[in-house]
Amino acid sequence: MQTATNRKAILREITPLTQHDCFTLFSRVKTGFDFPLHSHEEFELNFIRNAKQSQRVIGDHMEEIDDVELVLVGPNLQHAWFTHKCNSKAIEEVTIQFHRDLFDEKFLRRNQLSFIRTMFEKSVRGILFSRDTALQLAPRIMELNQQHGFDSVLELMSILHDLSISRNQRFLSDATFNNTEKYTYNSRRIESTFEYMNQHFQNVITLADVARLANMSEVSFSRFFKQRTGNTFIDSLTEIRLGHASRMLIDTTHSVSEIAYRCGFNNMSNFNRIFRKKKGCTPKEFRESFSGRRIFI
Repeated sequence: MQTATNRKAILREITPLTQHDCFTLFSRVKTGFDFPLHSHEEFELNFIRNAKQSQRVIGDHMEEIDDVELVLVGPNLQHAWFTHKCNSKAIEEVTIQFHRDLFDEKFLRRNQLSFIRTMFEKSVRGILFSRDTALQLAPRIMELNQQHGFDSVLELMSILHDLSISRNQRFLSDATFNNTEKYTYNSRRIESTFEYMNQHFQNVITLADVARLANMSEVSFSRFFKQRTGNTFIDSLTEIRLGHASRMLIDTTHSVSEIAYRCGFNNMSNFNRIFRKKKGCTPKEFRESFSGRRIFI
């Protein structure tokens, strides 16, 4: 099995989804793939057509793809598609991203959701669905951006259910590659901290503020937070702010400086430096790259 270890450093993508969204869908027609190897907290369902001989990298798995494919990528699993040997001038791509906690764990334990739960658990390896499944669901995936509100959420759930019971699913990455990741932090204190940061990201938030919220000392909370999330408090707050900034770069015509200040960054050079480090491009380049159609539900 080939690996992707010779690729550049893996980019930690901060998606523009907020806690108020159920999912985001991005569709476009392009001539090649230019996004680097990356990972993110959210689930991602990718439908790709007319990209034969492009190269897919999921975890430690790498191979050329056919002219149609449908892949579910679990949280924090590195992935990317590369143009490779593809000569198509009209690659169709639909990317759907949704929060790892969109479906509550207790909800997923219900009998009727058992197949979806199993699929989510297996997605930490990346799941390639059969060509027949991809072709069967293609019209519904392509038309999902024409749905609105609650109907679109129901349709996404229906698509996920049909995927979960489909035949000839293929797991891509080695089972041990991503086995340290967990779906939830299993801590009300951590959940409350993230909820607070998402509500007040535009303001100054200190370690003392969130430690007080958790009823812990700053030192104890900092250690507890890192153990449960694998991230420091400051890094997590920065990711939340960058997520909101990314959303505003796509959704609004506000200037980059206005977006930075609205998202809690009080220094423009610091914002630009962090944005480039985390996303591999400037805020302006990021905004220009979203030339396709993106919707948030």
